[in-house]
Amino acid sequence: MGMFDTFSVNATGLTAQRYRMDVISQNVANANTTRTEEGTPYVRQVVTFSEKEGKYPASFSSIFGERTSRFQANGVKVSGTFDDTSTEGNMVYDPSHPDADENGYVTYPNVNIITEMTNLIDASRAYEANATAFDSYKAMAMKGLSMGQR
Repeated sequence: MGMFDTFSVNATGLTAQRYRMDVISQNVANANTTRTEEGTPYVRQVVTFSEKEGKYPASFSSIFGERTSRFQANGVKVSGTFDDTSTEGNMVYDPSHPDADENGYVTYPNVNIITEMTNLIDASRAYEANATAFDSYKAMAMKGLSMGQR
């Protein structure tokens, strides 16, 4: 793996975690949205990641035998954003609400603020870890370049 491959891996991690934080903030912003354009309550969004596909040699012997072939790391990618249909919306009794059903209950989104804040902390820590690794590799590269100037 080359030096610039490392920068690429960290950059994809930064981008993916930033997107995850954007989706989490969208969930928090819509925590009380009882009616969307479709007429239903907002449904929580969840981001999934997957490994970016790179070139991988077929076996260990091909890695060991060929000095010219190198592992090519590509990082992470957002594989999709999907609706969280596994959790139910919150039913709250409020007969005066315009979106109340015939029994007086309003269905609120399935967004749990505690869960979203926990996920936000997790995403921000992962973002910080990628930024720290990026800075560390950058410092190593700069040190290597400064050694070559002497």
